[in-house]
Amino acid sequence: MSAPVELVFAAPRRGKPPRHLADLTPTERREALVALGEPAYRARQLSTHYFGRYVEDPAEMTDLPAAAHDRIVEGVLPRLLTQVRTLAADGGTTVKMLWRLFDGALVESVLMRYPGRVTMCVSSQAGCGMACPFCATGQAGLTRNLSAAEIVGQVVAGSRMLARGEIAGGPGRVSNVVFMGMGEPLANYKTVISAVRRLTDPVPDGLGMSQRGVTVSTVGLVPRIKQLTEEGLAVTLAVSLHAPDDELRDELVPVNTRWKVAEVLDAAWEYADRTRRRVSIEYALIRDINDQAWRADLLGTLLAGRLVHVNLIPLNPTPGSKWTASRPEDEAEFVRRLEAHGVPVTVRDTRGREIDGACGQLAAKDS
Repeated sequence: MSAPVELVFAAPRRGKPPRHLADLTPTERREALVALGEPAYRARQLSTHYFGRYVEDPAEMTDLPAAAHDRIVEGVLPRLLTQVRTLAADGGTTVKMLWRLFDGALVESVLMRYPGRVTMCVSSQAGCGMACPFCATGQAGLTRNLSAAEIVGQVVAGSRMLARGEIAGGPGRVSNVVFMGMGEPLANYKTVISAVRRLTDPVPDGLGMSQRGVTVSTVGLVPRIKQLTEEGLAVTLAVSLHAPDDELRDELVPVNTRWKVAEVLDAAWEYADRTRRRVSIEYALIRDINDQAWRADLLGTLLAGRLVHVNLIPLNPTPGSKWTASRPEDEAEFVRRLEAHGVPVTVRDTRGREIDGACGQLAAKDS
């Protein structure tokens, strides 16, 4: 067994991102505009432009006086994300974006268009402190937490591209957001919850998405799962399990040395019981590591009869890594055994392999 890994739950100290409209509640927005010498109703105007029309440049907001543009940019609409690279795959229906933040940190987001829905995978931290050895982001370490506006801004950018018909398939809207990009969302708990509320508040207070269209992922921070249970939200909880036994999970997901499989699943079942929302179990299939038939049976035993769905993920290998995807026959047997236990299971569509699809690969190349 590998030596214990030092886990980082608090972000290293760096400069704080400038305040942005999307960091604020509607009341706070009005107060901020008044403090800038603008009328309170200006907050709703700006919110309508940003959340309803995906416009962030005051020069494009024709109902704002030109004399106020600079003041508004500095006070509530600073530029938070600068696009570094954009790569497309799957006939233009998968678009991966690399963003440089105000302090030079790099994060990624991915827009994926499917028949009937558009999903955005967003980052909640620059880097990650969870140190999972098969994950490019985990190996990079944690740089800092993102602000709510930096998270929401990724979705607004994707929404703008869709609205302008820049994504294959014509104009559309983001229907789903998954917090499965860079970072451990529940290690940036307060900010992620604020971002979820901005995503799901009605337009113009927010983007007007359904809470049921939002998925928050975690490697298993049990106290934060319990806190999420009390939030009164209807988001989906996704648990990145990756192993059903503590011995292997201690190595694959080092936070397991603090909260064991049984504790993580107990917290997940409590969330399901309270919200009546099906828990998603994320399981990256890694060749000869966690894809044995007996582990499928053990996982099936742990999950049988629960409000749960297993999302098997063929590992998207990172360059130079010893970790790689399972053989097709092992993947098929894993699925068969879970189904034999009555556990619903799907294999995730592997998108974006040709554009460094594994999270963290683009950032690693450009850092």
